[in-house]
Amino acid sequence: MADKPVMEIADVREAIDWQATHCEKAGAPCAGRVIRAELAILDTETATARRMANWQGLSLADAMPLRVAAGLHWLFLTGEDRRLEPVYAGLLTDQKAIDAIVADIADRFDARLMPWLDGPPQTNEAGRSASVMAGLLWLSGKLGPKFELNEIGASAGVNTMMGRYRYDLGGTTAGPGLSRMKIAPEWRGPPPPQNPVEIVDVRGCDLTPIDLTDPDQALRLKAYVWADATERMTRLDTAIAMARQAAPDLVRQDAADFVREMLARPQQDGVTRVLFHTVMWQYLPDTSKQAISEMMETAGAEADSNRPLAWLSLETNRATFAHELRVRYWPGGEEAVHLTSAHPHGAWVEWLGG
Repeated sequence: MADKPVMEIADVREAIDWQATHCEKAGAPCAGRVIRAELAILDTETATARRMANWQGLSLADAMPLRVAAGLHWLFLTGEDRRLEPVYAGLLTDQKAIDAIVADIADRFDARLMPWLDGPPQTNEAGRSASVMAGLLWLSGKLGPKFELNEIGASAGVNTMMGRYRYDLGGTTAGPGLSRMKIAPEWRGPPPPQNPVEIVDVRGCDLTPIDLTDPDQALRLKAYVWADATERMTRLDTAIAMARQAAPDLVRQDAADFVREMLARPQQDGVTRVLFHTVMWQYLPDTSKQAISEMMETAGAEADSNRPLAWLSLETNRATFAHELRVRYWPGGEEAVHLTSAHPHGAWVEWLGG
């Protein structure tokens, strides 16, 4: 079992334990304790327990433990059941006591928890855009300063709004100076180049986009944030307020269809067309991954210096569990360049690029 890749863990109990340990190692011990208590849910006579125990597929690849954790957090945030408050605050750490609370919540709110298993987590995190902006700063020196951004798996569009955020990336700055959203992760290594970046257009897509201007949908997105992550919650609150002033341009669409339409649109001269995504590739069907890859390869072969194309991918390395920004661009850089490794929620970023 020790040699088995993490995403291939088939035993549900082992998967829950691994996810809890991962949360603890990522600086979220309170979330880890609640997730570990999902083992106690499996011992209940609930429909949620049966569905968890008989999960079709690999539960970690599907982020099943995080789906349940979000449902529990949502019950707390709505005020329907506040018994996890001392757990989320770090005041109650006894695992047996937490197990009992979680098992009873699952029993009482079985019908409320079940729908949370229907889809993957919507983990929009503005901190992840630090790596994306670092990639744009680097690309500016290769292709020019103007960019048209297109995000797949945009969820609520928190990162689709990245052109409105202020960045301090190890001393390199970007974005409007008076922005309410300040992204300044712990920076490791040298800073990215101080090149100009101008985002001339931006849009995103998602199969089930979340409307941040709708209080109920915004609350649902907040439920996916680990309770320990107070800075993440603050950033999300800021993004919600900014979206209510001017909502991100999102469409409900399949990622492959979105990319196909993106590549078919006329492209402005001197503007680099960018496809980007953050922590969503694992949820795409293999057929969609292949289709997007083939479309980008074909379009890349036709790109020229007047109409460049780039692909920025911030996804999880399943060996190290760091988030890695890899960039491809056409013409001139067909091979992916690994520019950053980062904390899953953007707390730190390590610059590896030139």
